[in-house]
Amino acid sequence: MNLHQFRFVQEAARRGLNLTEAAKALHTSQPGVSKAIIELEEELGVDIFARHGKRLKRITEPGQHVLKSIELIMREVGNLKRIGEQFSAQDSGTLSIATTHTQARYVLPNAVAKLRDTYPKVNISLHQATPHEVARMVLDEVAEIGMATESLADYPDLVTLPCYEWEHVLVVPKGHPLATKERIGLEDIGQEALITYHPSFTGRNKIDAAFATRKITPRIVLEAIDSDVIKTYVRLGLGIGIVAEMAMREDPGLDLVSRPVGHLFGQSVARVAFKRGAYLRNFVYKFAETLSDRLSRDLIARAMTGQVNDYEL
Repeated sequence: MNLHQFRFVQEAARRGLNLTEAAKALHTSQPGVSKAIIELEEELGVDIFARHGKRLKRITEPGQHVLKSIELIMREVGNLKRIGEQFSAQDSGTLSIATTHTQARYVLPNAVAKLRDTYPKVNISLHQATPHEVARMVLDEVAEIGMATESLADYPDLVTLPCYEWEHVLVVPKGHPLATKERIGLEDIGQEALITYHPSFTGRNKIDAAFATRKITPRIVLEAIDSDVIKTYVRLGLGIGIVAEMAMREDPGLDLVSRPVGHLFGQSVARVAFKRGAYLRNFVYKFAETLSDRLSRDLIARAMTGQVNDYEL
């Protein structure tokens, strides 16, 4: 048996048992993938996949155990590579970060700049995606660190730690009646055309839950994944917006006014995530420490060994 066989089995499982897609992802041929899997099954003496003709239909019970072992083996192979990189080039390499647009645009720039000052030979690879895609990229080792508000804590194979809390703000044009209202209520927002995040992004679930609790149906006219897009359409007069507070920190406020609405939608928590059991290089720890004064190398190292699940912000 060899690592190529393990990769083929793992990718076939990831691609919904579609060998053609697995072959494309691995830049090889479909017959080659099929042959390698069959050879591994023959060597192990068990069927990893149940078949209908030449098509894979499901993962067998022994196949489930085989996949778990392959996952462990491939994780350690990745760790070996990182250990080699760590000690052959202590201050160089590539840090891959998976995150959402809001984090990439408003939170990460200072942390990336500080890392580059400390490790000028380290390159940054930034992957912007949905929260679920962020989690998947960390699990698949496309990224070493993930950052998002939603979803990351839902994956048992990720070590996640809270980074900071934030609240939503209402964004309205200057001169809008809500710009000067003393205390804004859900009913006030419910009467307006509303522009806010897509349901899978940036605390949108808290917004929906607050309206549902009060039995108010908001009139959402536009959904976006990008805070800047939301502000653009507010400027065009399509409605009022709800964005993350960090999206308004750098706005000069010449034509838009932001009003706090944390009392309506509560606080959200941005989290960082690492693959459980992964070997983290020095500059990964350093980058995490720049994100929050709560994230120390010692805390992360203990969390990676299962000694810390969370901490209070």
